[in-house]
Formats: sequence, structure tokens, C-alpha cells
Amino acid sequence: MTVTVTLPALGESVTEGTVTRWLKQIGEHVEADEPLLEVSTDKVDTEIPSPAAGVLLSIAVAEDETAEVGAELAFIGTADAVPEAPPAPPAAAPQAAPAPSASPAPAPVTPPPAVPVAPTPPPAPAPTAAPPVPAPVARVSPAPAVPAAPAAQESVLRGRTVPMTRIRRAIGDNLKKALLEQAQLTSTVEADVTRLMRLRNRAKDGFLAREGLKLSPMPFFVKAAAQALKAHPVVNARIDEGEGTITYFDTENVGIAVDTENGLMTPVIKAAGDLTVAGIARAVHDLADRARSGHLTPDDVSGATFTISNTGSRGALFDTVIVPPRQAAILGVGATVRRPGVVRSAGEEVIGIRDLVHLSLSYDHRLVDGADAARYLTTVKEILESAAFEGDLYPDAGT
Repeated sequence: MTVTVTLPALGESVTEGTVTRWLKQIGEHVEADEPLLEVSTDKVDTEIPSPAAGVLLSIAVAEDETAEVGAELAFIGTADAVPEAPPAPPAAAPQAAPAPSASPAPAPVTPPPAVPVAPTPPPAPAPTAAPPVPAPVARVSPAPAVPAAPAAQESVLRGRTVPMTRIRRAIGDNLKKALLEQAQLTSTVEADVTRLMRLRNRAKDGFLAREGLKLSPMPFFVKAAAQALKAHPVVNARIDEGEGTITYFDTENVGIAVDTENGLMTPVIKAAGDLTVAGIARAVHDLADRARSGHLTPDDVSGATFTISNTGSRGALFDTVIVPPRQAAILGVGATVRRPGVVRSAGEEVIGIRDLVHLSLSYDHRLVDGADAARYLTTVKEILESAAFEGDLYPDAGT
């Protein structure tokens, strides 16, 4: 029996993938669900497992070639389809050794035979010489793990010309496509997150002891952004110009931009609007860790309805972030800085040292008007400044 290996669906809107490396060669044995090859898409790199145990008989798509989803990649010969010779090809044994063969050949191998069928003594690698008639039996799903790529050594890039990596090209193509297809604008507000930072400082030690995770400010921003999406669904939308429709989502799948050694990755927190700060913190930690270690799956980077870019994590005050394709908006979170600010206290305005942050919303003007963007940003600002997250930081508050 021959099993066809096909390219599986690798995430929303992904129609093709590039074979970057075959992990098995023709003639090698492979176990069921053992990684067979690596495939790169514009969203993530992943491994494709073998759908069955057997021998890799032939390869239809070579390394660096691109195939569409569903295309035939290779053929696996299972035990009942492969002769008994392939499992251990003895490459260095053309000597006159009396190898007792169990095959139907009637004569020994060493003496020059007069009328045997096999003209050459050494058993040549048979799999390549027997291309099977493929029976379309496909069962492939994306492997859950991707080996970490070599670290990009920025210190040695100075003065060099290097090939553009696939992920670098994919990032550039996606963002250029988004800019060309959308009418993008950016609005910015400043939020006073002093109370929020105080709450985090009070809760971080207990959170670390309970969850085993450091409590960063990011989960609070994700929570506020997701809550505001519930109140302003116009920002949580997708346009289909071909059909002339706009879809307003009833769930908040928030992509988080993660800076990795291989480039920008954007894993997705599914149903972020239904999670507590603690649940979001766990999701952020898990996704960011797997993004940097190269262990994201296609599902991890699919289905975002909105995105957050924490440009402040590297010190930027604010940024004009680019709206990803098939989304209406992206929130940029700048660096939280301490500086003098006006504080209203007991009816008086005084100057105090405050924690301030810029929030920038880039949006597609075909879907979102300036007033919509301002209303959304104002809601996010109010949620953050109220710092009403105490119930979210404890296990009994939900997931």
C-alpha cells in the first residue's frame, strides 16, 4: 500500500508553503507521525509528520520549491508495499561474502552467474527504481513543534550582504500588501497608568508565587483593548471588497507582535475578551515563549481579528504601526515613562510624578472613521486609568 503525503491546511488564508528541508531521504524508513519535512509559510515555519510508517519512496516537491495546500509532496510505501530489501541497504559490501539471500533468486551472488535474473551483485537502492502508482490516501496534520532556527547574529552583519530570509520577505510582502490595499491612518492618546502600575507592583510577588510567572504590564493592556473591542465592534471587523461586505466579529482574537531572532511573529490569543488578566498573562507567556523557541503551530498564528504591538518594550514612546491584512486596526503600546503630570486632587490641579504611556491606533479608514478611533482609544484609556483589575488577578476570578 502506498500513502500520499500532501500539504495540509496551514492556517487561515494560507494557500501555499515552501519546502525548506526534507528530514528523510528517499529509501529511508520513517515512523508514523515522525517529522518528515519542514515547510515555511508567510505566517510560520512548521514540520509535516509522516502519515504512516514505511519507506520514503519518492519526493514530488524538492527543497526550496513551493506547493499549494493539498498538493502531493511525497509517497510513503508501507510494509505491505515495499520489498524486504530497502530497510538496510549495505552500501559497502561488494565482496565475495556468502550472503544467504531469502529472495527467490536460485543462484548465489558471488560466482559469476550464467543465467540469473539479477545482473549486478550489489543490491542497489531499490526505492528510487520502483516509483509506485500513488493511491490517494492522505492524512497529514501540522506537527506541534518546530525546531529553533539558528540565532541571528546581528553583531556580524555590519558591512555584509546576505540573502533575504523567507520570513523577512513574508513580513515585508504582507505589510506592503496591507499598506497598498488599505487607507491607513493613526490616532494617539496619552494615558495615565500610575494606579495600574501601583496595582501591578502590589500584586506581582503573589502572582509570581501562585502562577510561576512574572506579571508584566502587557496583560493589562491586552485586557483593556479586548474589553474596548466589545464596546466598539467597528474596530473589530474585516472587509471583503470582492463581496462588498463587512464582518463585525463577536469574539476578540488578539494577535500579539513578538520580536524573535527570526523576525516578527504574531501569535493569537483566542477569545481574549473572555479571559482575565491572569489568563491573558498565561497565554502571552506561552505564545511568546513558543514564538521565540520556534514552536508555534499554524493554528497559533491564525484567526486574529485585532492586533497589539508593544513597541514600548524596546523603549519607543509611540509608533505608527501598520494594520495587518484582513484586520481593521492595530493598537500600539508605547513605553511607560515617569514624568511630571497634572493631577486633579480635591478639586485642585497639582503637578505630580506620574506613569504615562502613549497609545496609538492605526486603522483602515474604509472601515473606521477618525471619531470611531478616538472613541475606542478613549475607552481603552479609561479602562487602564481606572485600574479595576483586582478581581482578575486571582484564580477564583476565572480563567
